[in-house]
Amino acid sequence: MRHEFTAVVERDEEWFIAYAPEVPGANGQGRTREHALESLSDAIALVLEDRREDGLRGVPDNAERTTVQVAA
Repeated sequence: MRHEFTAVVERDEEWFIAYAPEVPGANGQGRTREHALESLSDAIALVLEDRREDGLRGVPDNAERTTVQVAA
């Protein structure tokens, strides 16, 4: 499955700062644009993993779990 998010990249002197407006709390940085985007990608994955774990914490054991795909 492919996930796409908007990456906003800004230059701050010698650093590149990147964030995804759709994923609050996901930020990346690096000395190059590419490193900032890689860092952002890792941050997005961590935020989504944490939110999934947190969201499933209260789901009853007998509840049905399945997946759904979203097409934009």
